[in-house]
Amino acid sequence: MKGYIEERAIEVAKFIIGSNATVRETAKKFGISKSTVHKDVTERLEKINPKLALEARKVLEFNKAERHLRGGMATKEKYLNMSLKNKGKK
Repeated sequence: MKGYIEERAIEVAKFIIGSNATVRETAKKFGISKSTVHKDVTERLEKINPKLALEARKVLEFNKAERHLRGGMATKEKYLNMSLKNKGKK
């Protein structure tokens, strides 16, 4: 594995742990795909630093378990904003 990939995998994991970031947030921050984030944490980092990989996976698993709640809140917010806009037009 090339050195820059190892460095990126470590930085990705530190970012996830430090900010409780989702895969999507992490991918956007580092300019990589969600698949690459997942591969960095679950495969590459496991070989480099298993302890760090475990910590990062815990955060990602927690975020995955809660994503349906965040999605519901986003939908609620969307329709609340739509109804406020529609009331202002009358």
